[in-house]
Amino acid sequence: MNYRHVFHAGNFADILKHIVMSRCIEHLKRKDKAFRIIDTHAGIGLYDLSSDQAQRTGEWRDGIGRITKEEFSADVAGLIAPFLNAVGAVNDNGVMTAYPGSPMVSRFLIRPQDRLSAIELHPKDSQALKARFAGDWQVRIIELDGWLALGAHVPPKEKRGLVLVDPPFEQPGEFDRMIDGVAKAVKRWRGGTYALWYPIKNRPAVEQFRRRLAEGGFGEGLDISLLIREPSASPPRLDGCGMAVINPPYTLAGDMATILPEIGRLLSEDGKARCAIQPF
Repeated sequence: MNYRHVFHAGNFADILKHIVMSRCIEHLKRKDKAFRIIDTHAGIGLYDLSSDQAQRTGEWRDGIGRITKEEFSADVAGLIAPFLNAVGAVNDNGVMTAYPGSPMVSRFLIRPQDRLSAIELHPKDSQALKARFAGDWQVRIIELDGWLALGAHVPPKEKRGLVLVDPPFEQPGEFDRMIDGVAKAVKRWRGGTYALWYPIKNRPAVEQFRRRLAEGGFGEGLDISLLIREPSASPPRLDGCGMAVINPPYTLAGDMATILPEIGRLLSEDGKARCAIQPF
């Protein structure tokens, strides 16, 4: 995909990913016991929407730009409030100048007893992340291949938590690496919740990924997908994305069934909500 995230920060894919992630975190917070979030492909943490890269694509305008201008029903507004509060925390007076990546959203949502491990392989991005969280004792930044982290950093000592796997899909074989990495992690830590972001672009690869999830013996799973257009012809485009959640909170399916129809209509190119929530 040649996916450099600054070009795409705040787009529809980020919206789905961060809403699902925030609902998982809010569920973990129902118990007082501490938990850990492990972000395997953390990026730089915060993205400047006024940068040349973000302005060049303008994808955020059809993503978070639409979300922050919309008035949602009371039920949806309550469910997405944690995510929108995290976005608001990095912007002044409601003017969209920045978008928080997954580490910043997670950091905003966790409590004093909780922890975040943010893992990033790219040296410059890792250094930027370290500088952003310098002195924050709740956050640990690790310069490491995220796929290796799935074997080396689970289970966390807290024994509760969420693993976010959001690779850039820059190289062939990312779907296979995701399945293989999660298989190793689940063997080490069956009690964790694993949220796997994936692009819907190469349709045969997506279907194979879904089959492997269903046949992998990972336990209960929920596949949440959002399409913003009908399948594109040649060349294929990023028509949508999904979040495959292993060991999902029991509230997640209901939460997303409430959220997705409104969010899907707003983010799609033609106002149609093309979304699905399927167990695997």
